[in-house]
Amino acid sequence: MSVEPLSQKDVEERLAELPGWSLEGDRITRSFQLASHFAATAMVVHIAQIQEELGHHSDLKLGYNTVALSVNTHSAGGALTALDFELAGRVEELAVGHGAV
Repeated sequence: MSVEPLSQKDVEERLAELPGWSLEGDRITRSFQLASHFAATAMVVHIAQIQEELGHHSDLKLGYNTVALSVNTHSAGGALTALDFELAGRVEELAVGHGAV
């Protein structure tokens, strides 16, 4: 997966394919609401597994029944890359199975 920075146009196009995600400064972010603390914790563990598989890690925050992510690529100088959007897409796929909204 490329760690080359994406153009602003590429970022906007990719972000449009990820409802619920937003651009905040140089990061893409998303918060999820879950049914319980246990459900949120399970989702965090699942996200951590995907991050290990990709070798790419977000800032990940666990609340009582919430999970929040903030991601960019440190090795690309904090820019957004295809790897950030790969991670976001994978998180979106798993969120459904955890009942996250």
